[in-house]
Amino acid sequence: MAQFTKKAIVEAFLKLLNEKPLDKITVKEIVDNCGINRNTFYYHFEDIRALLTFVIDGEVERVVAKHNDVESLEEGFIEAAHFALSNKRAVYHIYNSVSREELERYLKGIAGEVVRRLAEGLDVTQEVAGLDRELIIHFYKCGLSGMVMDWVGEGMKAEPEQMIRSLGALLEGSVSAAMEKGRLRAIKKRL
Repeated sequence: MAQFTKKAIVEAFLKLLNEKPLDKITVKEIVDNCGINRNTFYYHFEDIRALLTFVIDGEVERVVAKHNDVESLEEGFIEAAHFALSNKRAVYHIYNSVSREELERYLKGIAGEVVRRLAEGLDVTQEVAGLDRELIIHFYKCGLSGMVMDWVGEGMKAEPEQMIRSLGALLEGSVSAAMEKGRLRAIKKRL
């Protein structure tokens, strides 16, 4: 029953978020929309920001779980872009609110997991020093999520699938090459 109630709250929230800015949504509107009382809302969520975090974390987990293999670098981003397009107004409302960092966290979460899984699938990664490995992953995470934030900021006009596939083709092998350089650095340090 609790999962059903949480799902109803999330659906009501997303419906409202597609209609109006995040800053204008109230707990009263959410509970009226899904037919529960305020206490039930507060039983599940501390406030609207906690609800937003729950929605974003759930979406990150869903995308990452769906694309568990390292071959899906592009597929995970395409799925995230399609989620953004199907909830375009909601994404804009988050982007243009004080909660923009939640959207950035969502994108960095997906980018970080995808790049980390890609890197962990490479044989050379185990030989790269921890700091170098994390720097490479962080670099790609920030670059990829930053590009998607720019895409959102520019109105999501470009076709995301074509953009992501082109970027994937351009970057193919670059994570592996960076890890190989990291492995060589580790060898030099040991000598």
